[in-house]
Amino acid sequence: MVVQDIFRNLQETDTILIMNGGENAIDKTFFYLTGAESGLFEGSAVIANEDRIELIAYNLEEQSARETGKEVTVVDTKRQMEEKVAEKLKGKNKIGVNLESLTANMFSSIKKLLPGSEFIDVSKIIADARTTKSPDEIKKLREAARIGSEIYTDVLDNLKEGMKETDVAADLVHGMMRGGATGPSFMPIVGFGSNSSIPHYFPGERKLKKGDFVLTDYGALYKRYCSDITRTAVFGRATDQQKEMYEIVRRAQMESMHMIKAGANGRLVDRKALEVIDATKYKGRFMHGLGHGLGLEVHDHSALGRTEDLELKENMAITVEPGIYIPDYGGVRIEDDVLVKKDGFEQITGNSSKELLEVS
Repeated sequence: MVVQDIFRNLQETDTILIMNGGENAIDKTFFYLTGAESGLFEGSAVIANEDRIELIAYNLEEQSARETGKEVTVVDTKRQMEEKVAEKLKGKNKIGVNLESLTANMFSSIKKLLPGSEFIDVSKIIADARTTKSPDEIKKLREAARIGSEIYTDVLDNLKEGMKETDVAADLVHGMMRGGATGPSFMPIVGFGSNSSIPHYFPGERKLKKGDFVLTDYGALYKRYCSDITRTAVFGRATDQQKEMYEIVRRAQMESMHMIKAGANGRLVDRKALEVIDATKYKGRFMHGLGHGLGLEVHDHSALGRTEDLELKENMAITVEPGIYIPDYGGVRIEDDVLVKKDGFEQITGNSSKELLEVS
């Protein structure tokens, strides 16, 4: 049970309050604790201890709330919400809150609502618990990875000269949702030609022409869990430089990925990929960390980076995404999702070509 992963390391309090704000201030821990697969739950609350999880939601979310199987209290107004939270936490001297997910205004309101309580920041304990995935979470991550992987060939088959980057982005989202996704896990990145050199590029009006790199970075959302996949192909015949860039990135991914196992240092895995790329004429053109955690969020936690000695743990879900980016020319990135195992890793994304795909 996921709640036990949190309370196992709590010492100062036996009760946690998770509060959501508006649409842009929803705490994903709300869904981690409740398992709610539908519903937005703006302004809703969860009160949890080691033995019990109670969900307090507005009436428009009642059906989604009851589908969780948790204890549910339904309210009609913000005032009723505040009264119920205050009533259920009456007499609690110390209450854990996920301070990282609260806005300043939200935290101020909670303190006014419960004036006699001391609030303990348990955000690190929550974050640590969420880094390793339960069997149910892994099942959802596998499905998100499967959906994202299987649509790529169809997207390539639909490439036509003159189509726009936004057309390909639309094909990605359409394919994932037809394949069973509840949506994209983020706005897809689609870069043609020189636009592929911008790591966080937004798809635009550029039209596809022969010889262009086609970089697609996208992911499927399945029951709130995310995949994150990057593939790079060439529309037409690839040049020697395009092939060289791809081969170096592919080798950087392979050599770094094979260092992944429980107990490995994420910074050293990142360093391996950097060493492979920096040993070539493309030194300095891999500018971001090698990978990040996956889960309820696309960037669920840190994982493989230059500045943090993070010990990888069994059942972490992480990405491995080296890249080379040449301004005004183009970029190559290959990204796969993997599960950390006791003695290695399992790649859960498929269709990762060993060779650069040339699409005619």
